[in-house]
Amino acid sequence: MTERDRWTEEQAWNWYREREWPVGCNYLPSTAVNPTEMWQAATFDPETIDRELGWAADWGMNSVRVFLQFLVWKDDAAGLEERLDRFLEIADRHGISTMVVLFDDVGFSGDDPYLGPQKDPIPGTHNSQWTPSPGHGRVVDRSTWPELAEYVRDVVRRFRGDERIFCWDTYNEPGNSEMDGKSNPLLRESFAWAREADPIHPITAGVNWDPNRTEQNRIGSEEADVVSFHDYSDLGFTRHRVESIEAEWGRPLLCTEWLARTRDNLAETHLPYFKREGIGCYTWGFVNGKLQTHLPWSTARTSIAEAIEGEETDTWFHDLVHGDGTPYRRAEYETFQRYAVRDEAPPSLEEIAELAPGVDVEGLDVGEDGSGDDRPGPYHG
Repeated sequence: MTERDRWTEEQAWNWYREREWPVGCNYLPSTAVNPTEMWQAATFDPETIDRELGWAADWGMNSVRVFLQFLVWKDDAAGLEERLDRFLEIADRHGISTMVVLFDDVGFSGDDPYLGPQKDPIPGTHNSQWTPSPGHGRVVDRSTWPELAEYVRDVVRRFRGDERIFCWDTYNEPGNSEMDGKSNPLLRESFAWAREADPIHPITAGVNWDPNRTEQNRIGSEEADVVSFHDYSDLGFTRHRVESIEAEWGRPLLCTEWLARTRDNLAETHLPYFKREGIGCYTWGFVNGKLQTHLPWSTARTSIAEAIEGEETDTWFHDLVHGDGTPYRRAEYETFQRYAVRDEAPPSLEEIAELAPGVDVEGLDVGEDGSGDDRPGPYHG
């Protein structure tokens, strides 16, 4: 099969305009501690997935972003694809499309990925057992790449014409977890391998998560059909980044990770902003569970924790609902009802300030340094 070309800007916009505004979450069932536990046969949990995606649909979500694990495919390719098909069936029944992430450098646990029973979450620790895919060693060991290529081609080819797929995300946050620069060759190849399967869906990558990583952001954006970014900052910084990325690439934008309450990255401010700008958006997390991402980055076992001190722990950082489906904050549910369910027109910045008590309208303006305030740039959610 011949590798298809990157879409033109016109093709990308035509595809995007034919769809409803994408709004959703990064989804892992509350019973899974990482993607390995989500997808292995012994711990795949369709009952919980069905229940929780029903809640997501009630919030007005029409898309979710899910992470695969290469090792699960290597161990049981047919089984993983059957379980992914079952997931797509459940999500589609709830009116939800799926963005599939193939590779990921994030490694909060500090462990290489492994099969079998996964470690229990560490109490009081953000995302304590998340492992990368395919693992940092394979990223830099080119002798493993033929198998990585077959993984990408096999999964994408299996679902290349499946309308339940929204988008292929070839690589989440390349360069994270001390992999800065080392992932760029695999990032570029991941696009080529996905295109060899000739999917009908757009291809993107979870780059633009750190504005300072210019080379990987360039690679991931110049190869993408639609451009992705992550943002855990206040609205002033978010606006600055959006304007910069739009000016450089001129393609539809997807914010594939956002929501960090203690950093003023809020449903009340950002959801209407993303709708006003026509930007697809996926909160980090939905149901509070074994990931424990309601806790801030400063509780994580990574260098991120060393860089951030004194974060509030009484307020949830990520996640929208408790394990029984009740909203963490009723006002956030009402915000999603307004803009994702009832399709109300998005407000002005001044109106956003009124929707979010405690947010100073002055703080919604981008300052001379372009940051909006003196907070550090975004990390990973």
